[in-house]
Amino acid sequence: MKIDHVGIRVIDKARAIKFYETFGFEIEVEVDFDSVIIMKNANGVEINLIVNGIEFDDGKNILMDIPSKYAGFTHLALQVDSIPQTLSILKKSNIEVTQGPVTFGKDGHVSVFVRDPDRNTIEFRGRVENENEIEGLQFYDPKA
Repeated sequence: MKIDHVGIRVIDKARAIKFYETFGFEIEVEVDFDSVIIMKNANGVEINLIVNGIEFDDGKNILMDIPSKYAGFTHLALQVDSIPQTLSILKKSNIEVTQGPVTFGKDGHVSVFVRDPDRNTIEFRGRVENENEIEGLQFYDPKA
């Protein structure tokens, strides 16, 4: 029917909450019987912060940052209304863009990739009528 929510394993509760609040997510419920914080945005998109991560592998994301490619979910993609506005929010919030803005060709989509404080990859994806309005836009390189 639809995706209900996405669980994101994190290490530091306060740090993760602050990061996701930047993008309009608010705490709906902090579960008292498990290490789970349910957050939603104004559009009803739900994420569950699973606060039981441990620091290992020199701060690298095992699915994205090491040469061996393990099976698993590699990123969360969130649709946005405006890539230029998203880039502005990222800049104001001192959140580093790790890849992008990138285009995938003639489908009219542009994406920007960031990492949350626990190195989980988040993609912000929007449709763009005029690619010339996005500074630094490049064609997507899967090896970047």
